[in-house]
Amino acid sequence: MSEQITAELQAKVEAVAALLKKGYQDHDGSLVFANSLGAEDVVIADLISKFCPEISNFVLDTGRLPEETLKLLADVQKQYANVTFDVYYPEGADVEAYVAENGVNAFYESQELRKGCCFVRKIKPLKRALSGKKAWITGLRREQSVTRDEIQFEEWDEGNNMHKLNPLADWSEKEVWAYIKANDVPYNELHDKHYPSIGCAPCTRAISMGEDVRSGRWWWENPENRECGLHPATPLNFKK
Repeated sequence: MSEQITAELQAKVEAVAALLKKGYQDHDGSLVFANSLGAEDVVIADLISKFCPEISNFVLDTGRLPEETLKLLADVQKQYANVTFDVYYPEGADVEAYVAENGVNAFYESQELRKGCCFVRKIKPLKRALSGKKAWITGLRREQSVTRDEIQFEEWDEGNNMHKLNPLADWSEKEVWAYIKANDVPYNELHDKHYPSIGCAPCTRAISMGEDVRSGRWWWENPENRECGLHPATPLNFKK
């Protein structure tokens, strides 16, 4: 361990461990972690590996992820070999149809087209990943953005008709990084280049000092609407 963590953070770690174990038991093992490979997600992957490795991870590879994210995927698969990592991809026919009708970078043109791209590359694969499950885990934190400041540790996901667990809901960004450094957790190299939130390469940029941590995602849109549809109460139902 390269650093020490505070007693307060250790208490939060123990609370997450208890939540993971309870969630796995409460849902009869039908619980899965949506690992987006962000800073929060590698923390949860590390905690799952240590305290409840029966919980499987899944990653949505949209086909437009940065190379640094794909490298991290290989790193976590190697480091947490006691945990299952499934990778889901968008359907080729869906991507081809979207690009043929709208253009390869149509997501810059309007919010509707951006959400349409997210629907094809994220929402539909998510539905496959969650099929047959009773609950899922995310790395959402209240501090991340105005769209997430009221999330709970456990809540009902109406859009997906299942329970959702957000074990890091009350963690600060400082605590996330303290845990990563203290436990030598692998993380995305882009974080060291001022990318606090990382999604698809065309929709992610570095931010300046003082900007909101989510301001590098879909920066051309209104902050109140900067979600891809994975987490709202009612997920997007884009049809084109």
